[in-house]
Amino acid sequence: MTIFDFPARNRLAAAVFCASFMTLPAMSPAQAKEPVNIGLNVSWPGFSFLEVARQKGLAEDYDLNLTIFEDPLGGHAALAAGQIDVYLSTAEYTPFAIERGTDTVLVSHLNISYGVDKILSARETDAQELKGKKVGAPQAYIGEILMGMWLDSEGLMPKDVDWVNLNADEAVGPVMSGDLAAAYMYEPWVTRVLENLDTATIVANTAEPRYLDTGIFMDAMYMNKNFIAERRQAAMDIIRARFDALQYWHDNTQEVNQLFSDYLQWPVSDIESVVGTNGKYLDDGLYMLDFDETARICGVLEGDPPHGIDNGSMVQSVRLTNEWWVKLGLMDAMQEAEKGVDCSLTADLVESGYRQSMSAR
Repeated sequence: MTIFDFPARNRLAAAVFCASFMTLPAMSPAQAKEPVNIGLNVSWPGFSFLEVARQKGLAEDYDLNLTIFEDPLGGHAALAAGQIDVYLSTAEYTPFAIERGTDTVLVSHLNISYGVDKILSARETDAQELKGKKVGAPQAYIGEILMGMWLDSEGLMPKDVDWVNLNADEAVGPVMSGDLAAAYMYEPWVTRVLENLDTATIVANTAEPRYLDTGIFMDAMYMNKNFIAERRQAAMDIIRARFDALQYWHDNTQEVNQLFSDYLQWPVSDIESVVGTNGKYLDDGLYMLDFDETARICGVLEGDPPHGIDNGSMVQSVRLTNEWWVKLGLMDAMQEAEKGVDCSLTADLVESGYRQSMSAR
């Protein structure tokens, strides 16, 4: 039995327990550079910019050790246990971290899901016909919120459907075979299904204003609180290195997309289906937040963030996420959203004069 076989609440606790048995790359005492352990929750271009920083020497004082977990909850557990210092993940986990009092905190948003996350129906149908049928979405993850929001908009409650805990890649086969009536997916898996199942249709995507404007559907950077407290300069430098890597991608998009392809073992075409080729955004893909946009979402730099998101809205997005976890039955109560966010590192970078603004080439 894996942690995904447990009910959602127990599975979250099990992930913390399991993390104590995980082994990360060993480091030699002879290493001259300061080591920083970094986790990526799944193989994903949006999480991979610190690999660009590593390969291109954009964090030259540090030895960046990257681990891809392919297990979002396991990565959060490893961060809470101090086995990794930095974790690249989606932003919806923050309320759980607050509730459990873990030593983890959200420090920066990285990009916006600009349509890359979708709900697919295996065939065109009235949503009410989904009652009692199986729908796929990874529990306690961004896909469950998107599925929940769509069901809610169609007048359905979580109890009206049979939830199956599947990641996007795992849902492809069951959708194609008809075992799932609907599922959460992202690229390149969406295209895989649409190309091979004529009846499949997209019923929700994060480019729609009702999802986009919430500020929920983001990739984000988390850090261990002890890492911040004990190695604050390193924490600041990692954020800077990530955005320096974003700049390198903007200026050398084709080169970095190939780097992503080699690193993740994805075809370049699949990389481009997520991040595009213009160095900023892709419709139905990701919108990359530059540093200034991220600082505005944190509320530490004047100006309006993109896509209807308010200045200083990071805490509010955590609060809204918490509301959805309560509605979906994974949490019982609202938490103090401010406890899960630390924008002080971004504020210090702003104070130091660091700026970055970029548009599509």
